[in-house]
Amino acid sequence: MILHEVIVEKKSGDLKKEVQLAWHISEVAEKSSNLPIDIDVLDMVKNRLIDNAAIAIAAVNELPVIVARSKAISSEGMGRSTVYALDSSRAFAPEKAAFANAVAVRFLDQDDTYLASEYSHPDDNISPLLAVAQHLGCSGKELLRGIVVAYEIHVALVGTGNGTGISLHKHKVDHMTHIAAATAAGLGAMLNLSVDQIYNSVNFAVHNSVSSRQSRKGKIGAQKEFVPGFSSEIAIDAVNNAMHGLMGPNPIYEGVDSIIAQFLDGEDAKYTIELAEPGQDGLRNIMITYPKQHSFEYQGQAIIDLSLDMRSQVNDKGGIQEIQKILLKTSHHTHNVIGTGANDPEKVDLHSPRGTLDHSIMFAIARSLESGEWHHERSYLNVRNNLQLAELIKKIETAFDQVWEDRYHSTDPKEQAFGGGMEIYFKDGSVISGEKAVANAHVYGNNPWGRSQYVGKFIDLTADKVSIEETERFIHNVERLEKLTGPELAGLNVKMDLDQVKDTSADGIYTK
Repeated sequence: MILHEVIVEKKSGDLKKEVQLAWHISEVAEKSSNLPIDIDVLDMVKNRLIDNAAIAIAAVNELPVIVARSKAISSEGMGRSTVYALDSSRAFAPEKAAFANAVAVRFLDQDDTYLASEYSHPDDNISPLLAVAQHLGCSGKELLRGIVVAYEIHVALVGTGNGTGISLHKHKVDHMTHIAAATAAGLGAMLNLSVDQIYNSVNFAVHNSVSSRQSRKGKIGAQKEFVPGFSSEIAIDAVNNAMHGLMGPNPIYEGVDSIIAQFLDGEDAKYTIELAEPGQDGLRNIMITYPKQHSFEYQGQAIIDLSLDMRSQVNDKGGIQEIQKILLKTSHHTHNVIGTGANDPEKVDLHSPRGTLDHSIMFAIARSLESGEWHHERSYLNVRNNLQLAELIKKIETAFDQVWEDRYHSTDPKEQAFGGGMEIYFKDGSVISGEKAVANAHVYGNNPWGRSQYVGKFIDLTADKVSIEETERFIHNVERLEKLTGPELAGLNVKMDLDQVKDTSADGIYTK
């Protein structure tokens, strides 16, 4: 592995592209064809393909997903890409299919995650790679390589420990920027592009994917779910431009008017990115990413597990009506972004939209203790008039704790933690406490996930929407990923055959 320093130019000049971060990223992508893919990496890619399809189908009739799909449907016959839930014989423009699928995957907030200097859902890269692979007739082996490279670059940009990575959220820049860079690199690897073409793709993609984090503040709307859709389109267009020989803006990271200089740490910034030695080091970053068992922001996964674990003790004390106060001691992010440190009244208002509630740790704790489960649909249903829940959520406070903050940023994967410690105070003066460092499904959790858990999640989320026969067909095709030919990639789509796919009832530009 090689550590690359990223330093902003002091004046605009001709910085050799060979020393730029975008070039180093592109070298890793281009030379990935020289590397074998480890069997556990291959299996994890298959797991994530199953995971993406599961959460996309489960969300297929949510309004933002319906709207995104309408955009794809308007392009029917203009490409060879499939759209989740629709019959695989129907084909659409790649950028439109990628948009629709990426929005569907993100909606439930139950996709995979990696947290370090920045926050990320690395499987945001899969939808655009699959759509382009289907459209251009790539093989399953080529798609596999593209996904592995995208994960490798995405995780590297987010950070791999020892102070590496580029934080976007610190400056209220949304994480779309890292998604677009990783997708562009993955597409370049999948399509066997030259280093120069991938370099220009990354430059185009990064430049066009800077947006604010207002999408995650206040009355959170559909923008949060649409972020990976926009990123998909941006990255696909970026690669298309580079394939035609066009030059992207550069140096995109180091330039005096670049993203770093103007939106992040400024002209005195210095970042370190750890990348594989091109063509030498195995690409294994996907193995340090983690799945989501619960449809909630990742920092809530361990806390939901902890709340469910503690519920029996609460019942022994007389139930949630006997609770006086709940205090969660946790990391900076959990406290200040999804906790009471955010000073956001929307996060304790049960009339807030799902996109706000699934980023409220107070809601996660209260709903888990009140209902005794976490379900991707039931946990968000019928909460507005739940007076007991409304009373409980306002008794919950979060607090920054340096111990949990240090563990959050630990470079030791066995020490790194995304949970916290919880104290529940009762009206009779008694207190119970517990803590959980990582979610049960985490690689170091109580129940680290393998293939059976991913398949189980697929069945759980789609049982009322997808037949057993269609499920078996899809899983069989995923299992054969590295052997699939171009035309067979359509088989990585899932048709919803037990329920109706809804269309938007309103007229829009794409549905008039």
